[in-house]
Amino acid sequence: MSQDVLILKGIEKSFGETRVLQGIDLHIAQGEFLTLLGSSGCGKTTTIRIVAGLETPDAGQVLLDGEDVTDKEPYQRNVNTVFQNYALFPHMNVEENIGYGLKLKKKSKQQIHEAVMEALKLVQLEGYEKRMPSELSGGQRQRVAIARSIINEPKVLLLDEPLGALDLQLRRQMQLELKRLQKKLGITFIYITHDQEEALNMSDRIAVMKDGRFVQIGTAHEIYDHPRTAYVARFVGNANIIHVDGQTLAVRSENIQLMSQKMDEMDRLPENVDHQKSFVGGLPGMIKEKSFVGGMLRIVIALEDGTEVIASRHGIDADWEPGQSCFVYWEPQAGVTVEEE
Repeated sequence: MSQDVLILKGIEKSFGETRVLQGIDLHIAQGEFLTLLGSSGCGKTTTIRIVAGLETPDAGQVLLDGEDVTDKEPYQRNVNTVFQNYALFPHMNVEENIGYGLKLKKKSKQQIHEAVMEALKLVQLEGYEKRMPSELSGGQRQRVAIARSIINEPKVLLLDEPLGALDLQLRRQMQLELKRLQKKLGITFIYITHDQEEALNMSDRIAVMKDGRFVQIGTAHEIYDHPRTAYVARFVGNANIIHVDGQTLAVRSENIQLMSQKMDEMDRLPENVDHQKSFVGGLPGMIKEKSFVGGMLRIVIALEDGTEVIASRHGIDADWEPGQSCFVYWEPQAGVTVEEE
């Protein structure tokens, strides 16, 4: 089992009357890619600023490689940060930007040049060393920022929504490149995002945050398929939260089946439903709206208790229109019992 490179113990932080972190604990293994996932204001950025030494916790400890660094300055920690806005020096070319940290460490010009060339190779920017930041695309500037961070061989690299300013296609490309780079270098990455797809695609583990606490920490599979709370199910899986027989269930929209009448009143199941499957539910509702979102048909159903349920479909479904009555069903294994906050 990999040794923990970073441990947070009982970290608390308030700004004025606002309690931002509420006694969080976290163990991160050497070489792990861990993502802090949550909505704006949940405490993600404050957490990594405390790890970086840019904020001091009101209580708790930060242990880096077994050493208590809670009160140490940022330059006394083997930790680097990559920000969304790149933070490159506009008056320096690519080589000067990347080598700046080694220059501060009084390395020789030859050592700096060799290290910069190796870093450029890792981020696939060979030949760009003499270009100015203004001559680079957004994705290229972000790669330079990453190269500048990894050249110092940090124990932990903190990435605060580094791909947030990129367009969707470039963002997806950079996700793959970041994961490749992280595995090749073996550096521990702590990555911040509010994008669930990004977290699921890139992470060894995900720590879901809400109101300054970790509500669930686990692998992408654990978080997505076995959410513990209604919040995690909604935020990570876009699940419907349905109350049935005293239970709170999370059912993803692609698993929702709509029928025109109760199943026990039907002579046979519709052709598009597998006759061998057993279904649960049979909750009466009414179609509220129908729209296309990202290539998927989105049907919103209002149940009798006021709950809104979303059913997703590929293609065009002419069977359902707003105002129609229906019954909502799902397969038994598709409903995951969760805790309601």
